[in-house]
Amino acid sequence: MLGKLNWDAIPFDQPIPFAASLVVLVVLGAVAAFTFWKGWWPYLWREWVTSVDHKRLGVMYALLALVMLVRGFIDALMMRSQQALAAGGAQGYLPPEHYDQIFSAHGTIMIFFVGMPFVIGLMNFVVPLQLGVRDVAFPVLNSVSFWLTASGALLVNVSLFVGEFAHTGWLVYPPLSEIAYSPGVGVDYYLWALQISGAGSLMTGINFTTTILKLRAPGMGYSRMPIFCWTALSSNLLIVAAFPILTATFAMLLLDRYLGFHFFTNDGGGNPMMYVNLIWAWGHPEVYILVLPAFGVFSEVIATFSSKPLFGYRSMAAATLGICMLSFMVWLHHFFTMGAGADVNAFFGVMTMIIAVPTGVKVFNWLFTLYGGRVRFAPPLLWTLGFMCTFVIGGMTGVLLAIPPADFVLHNSLFLVAHFHNVIIGGVLFGAFAGYMYWFPKAFGFTLHEGLGKATFWCWLVGFYLAFMPLYALGLMGATRRMQHYAETEWRPMMLVAMAGALVILAGIALLVLQLFVSIRDRAKRRDTTGDPWNGRTLEWSIPSPPPPWNFSVLPQVQGVDAYWNMKQAGQLAARQAPYETIHVPRNSAVGVALAFFTSIGGFALVWHIWWLAIVCFVGLLVAALSHGWIIDREMAISPEQLAALDRERST
Repeated sequence: MLGKLNWDAIPFDQPIPFAASLVVLVVLGAVAAFTFWKGWWPYLWREWVTSVDHKRLGVMYALLALVMLVRGFIDALMMRSQQALAAGGAQGYLPPEHYDQIFSAHGTIMIFFVGMPFVIGLMNFVVPLQLGVRDVAFPVLNSVSFWLTASGALLVNVSLFVGEFAHTGWLVYPPLSEIAYSPGVGVDYYLWALQISGAGSLMTGINFTTTILKLRAPGMGYSRMPIFCWTALSSNLLIVAAFPILTATFAMLLLDRYLGFHFFTNDGGGNPMMYVNLIWAWGHPEVYILVLPAFGVFSEVIATFSSKPLFGYRSMAAATLGICMLSFMVWLHHFFTMGAGADVNAFFGVMTMIIAVPTGVKVFNWLFTLYGGRVRFAPPLLWTLGFMCTFVIGGMTGVLLAIPPADFVLHNSLFLVAHFHNVIIGGVLFGAFAGYMYWFPKAFGFTLHEGLGKATFWCWLVGFYLAFMPLYALGLMGATRRMQHYAETEWRPMMLVAMAGALVILAGIALLVLQLFVSIRDRAKRRDTTGDPWNGRTLEWSIPSPPPPWNFSVLPQVQGVDAYWNMKQAGQLAARQAPYETIHVPRNSAVGVALAFFTSIGGFALVWHIWWLAIVCFVGLLVAALSHGWIIDREMAISPEQLAALDRERST
């Protein structure tokens, strides 16, 4: 009746996973009890859980990303501490099978459940505001996307205390991920979690592509969109093009594992290398799905804190679209060692060098924007400057790895690990933190503590260089990735420096939490009554903070790039307040939560081969979706009188 599930699935004999599971359960129970005791459940259900407001969903995406950042960083600390200890005759404290799960979970969580939710959260919150519209094209689909992402994250975390996670690395290469070599449930947890969250990401791509192409304010042509909207458009076009590849690839691997197919097996006509081609045909565009919105954040931050228009607007938009197209022409540089031949390797090596050109255009445009500006060194700009220094190093090492002979030496070494983190931390995470600190006052109506924000930045920057620069040297010395133990004791000093860097980053995470706590505690003193604490340039700063559910009581008339800045300079702000018209706001919907409930339980059932429960959940999914389809009254009207009264109330 319970398929493969039995008491052996609980890690009673493994003290670290068992203790971690108990801690997680106690914390979750305490949070649930506290919110129930405070009487917050009705408010949370009404204002957050069932909300289809893009701003609320953006905040929840960011919160999910921050929670999963802590979870993924705990894995990173365990890896760094194990490698700092396990040199020569010392074996460390993590057994090999547990260490394999840790590095697999770390990569999976950081890419799919930290990077993706963080950038999608920023796009959710900001893009409709910058476009001057009242919501995304499909508000309910937006809610479904978030809850499917949360469902996938839940399934990954369930593997911590029921069963195991994959032992295969974060991309589950076959043949190791095939049933013959991974007969446990770890790979199944991975595949079903990412199929569910991947469906949510694909829905997001469709939603935001439609929103940007079809729902812009009057007068906002493509050539007047903020650069962040250009980068969001490119990122979502990549999602629409790339995520079906991921879904199909995982579907084939699931058929191999569940029904005995031979897509990627060593026998029966299968080809494991085809999986590697397909996964990286998704994987390299995924890097740009993550980093392009971060580029957009940096563009907005630099223009605002330099008090200047962004230098080279058209070249910046063109470079963004160039990266979008070229990102599908470089995937083979991830496996030059496959043996595709000198001609194929040369082509992809050259294309990898070419894709660095539009990124260089962006860097020079940012530098020229800063040059001659009245620069204010607020925390968002510090993250941006830290990115520019760090990402350039990551880009140079990437170009080095694009040279096939060099890659043959460095492939699968710690040099590659350092390069990848150089790009993802220095690009994506620094961009996410810059956006978080930049738009936080718009989301909540009060500013973050500036001193703690700067301290957070310096801990992350110093910690990053301490943690990953030694890995470049170790990679050149021959240290490979995914080592649970190494015999060369001369590597240990650099491993200890890397461990020290991880601890400095831990201090940065602690300061980030402290900054949020202190800012909430002092929110009355930090209240922003202007809606424009940074003297911003784009339309989101033209409305009160936090914005009303409908964003704009009167849709703005856009006259050029930097629409709000132009309005301020022309003295047009007062004229924008009339006339009011009746507007329609989508009602809350619980369909996203319902679908996530059934996908979470259904995914768990499929992992453990509990077929009757999987069928019940599939029926539940159909009933929930069809029930929503029968709802007729999906919007509520806000009259001009109500809008005028609410605007007067907000302005007092």
